[in-house]
Amino acid sequence: MKPKDAREASGVPLAGQLGREHASLGQRVADELRRSILTNRRRPGDRLVEDRLSEELGVSRIPIREALRALAAEGLVDVLPRRGASVADVSPEVARDLVEVRATLEGLNARLAARHHDPEIIAELRKVLAAGNKAARSRNVDDLVRLNGEFHDKLAEAGRNTILWDIMRTLRERTSLVFATNTARRAREDWDEHSKILAAVIDGNEKLASQLATHHVHRAAQAAFASAPRPGAENRA
Repeated sequence: MKPKDAREASGVPLAGQLGREHASLGQRVADELRRSILTNRRRPGDRLVEDRLSEELGVSRIPIREALRALAAEGLVDVLPRRGASVADVSPEVARDLVEVRATLEGLNARLAARHHDPEIIAELRKVLAAGNKAARSRNVDDLVRLNGEFHDKLAEAGRNTILWDIMRTLRERTSLVFATNTARRAREDWDEHSKILAAVIDGNEKLASQLATHHVHRAAQAAFASAPRPGAENRA
């Protein structure tokens, strides 16, 4: 049975329309907020006020509250007494810890993907790669975030280790907070590295696939850290 992320973003604009949908509103609100966070439309430290979100998304405060709890459990939202909810602000120390763990696990997963060499999933990865390269040329941040998630989810599926896949799902989203501001700037490099990882998986080269996946995460992190505002600098360009 293939793992499937029920939280995968649909790409359909939801603002003002959520109240008319039949799916779980709390889940759909969480999907929309997650997408806005990972595309950097809502930035670290931004307040998530229930009344404002309720009006913006066209739903009551109950699914808003449910969504904020879910995102807090994922590490994307901070909820503090008397201050309410805000987009999580990852400290440099925590960011480096997240990157170190994710890089190691991405390397393990790519090794497993190369070992199992599933033709069906590889064909799906080729399609995602083609769409990702197109998005990199257009620098469409929404598409880049969605397709990056799909590529890594499919690669995790190819690894056939459900425990590893489950651990990495939330870890990817937390590290995506670190990478969010750099999504468009590094798009071409990201998808070139994805292409090389997939080529190694197709060749069944476990060692190379592992090395490339690990280096991919470290390079993305280095670029994100290099572009991060320094103390005393303006946080908003």
